[in-house]
Amino acid sequence: MRIEADVAGDPTRDHRIGVIAGVAAYGLWGFFPIYFHLLAPTSPVEILCHRILWSLAVMAVVLAWRRDGAWIRPLLGRPRQLAELALAALLIAVNWLLYVWAVEQDRVVDAALGYFINPLVTVTLAVVVLGERLRRLQWIAVGLGAVAVAVITVGYGEVPYVALALAVSFAGYGFLKKRVTLAPSQSLAAETAILAPVAAIAMAVMARGNGLEFGSDPAMSALLATSGVVTAVPLVLFAASARRIPLTMLGLLQYLTPTLQFLCGVLIFDEPMSATRWVGFGLVWAALTFMSVDAVGRLRAGERLQDSDEAVVAATPDLG
Repeated sequence: MRIEADVAGDPTRDHRIGVIAGVAAYGLWGFFPIYFHLLAPTSPVEILCHRILWSLAVMAVVLAWRRDGAWIRPLLGRPRQLAELALAALLIAVNWLLYVWAVEQDRVVDAALGYFINPLVTVTLAVVVLGERLRRLQWIAVGLGAVAVAVITVGYGEVPYVALALAVSFAGYGFLKKRVTLAPSQSLAAETAILAPVAAIAMAVMARGNGLEFGSDPAMSALLATSGVVTAVPLVLFAASARRIPLTMLGLLQYLTPTLQFLCGVLIFDEPMSATRWVGFGLVWAALTFMSVDAVGRLRAGERLQDSDEAVVAATPDLG
């Protein structure tokens, strides 16, 4: 996978690869509600187990084909990194389970809200933990996002626990992926290997209780078997992106997923949208506008600086 290769000495190209990988990952995640609706009536727990086990199988094949196994032994001698990987694995498992449950309960819009909140949590981690500084337009965007969450919460009449849990779990996962030094495919293989024993035991328990959908219908079994590829591809893309671009940029790209999920919930699955929800989502979209304006402004400023630097280099006499 060329996307995993570091581009030494070319940070501009490396950054571009990170942005492309991030857009691809979040775009794929945006259409996940359609895929998981097709898996009903399979239970969320069984789907989670299939995602873990099939993802591990896919990554094992990829690593074997690339003869990429030299990292395993050194990793076993790094307890701190193993602990970080274990925590990341736990967070992504919680995120997967809650998300599938939300889709099967016709709460795709709630899931979309969670991923709209997610960038706020990501930006908070960037500021508090990593010391990244937000600019004025970014602060305005964060403020609007916080107001939007409050408005939607009032409209619900209760704390949107599904949305908050999805936001916190995935933001924490993204933060830990930023710290992991493994290549994306290696990291995903390690995470699924950590989760695999628990998933296998859960599958065995469900099989003894005749609670498995896998094997009951050829079409359903085939769909469940594809969960490894469906899960692995965007996660590898996300990991490649997280290692190449700042968390604040990830916070901007993350709006793509909930936007697509929101459209799936409203236009495809016909989930209800109250007036309060529309107001809240409108505020979120206003926040996205401010962040987009800031990002475009920074991009143009960077291009002007690069052009200026190249002009200076060109005007410098050759003294060699």
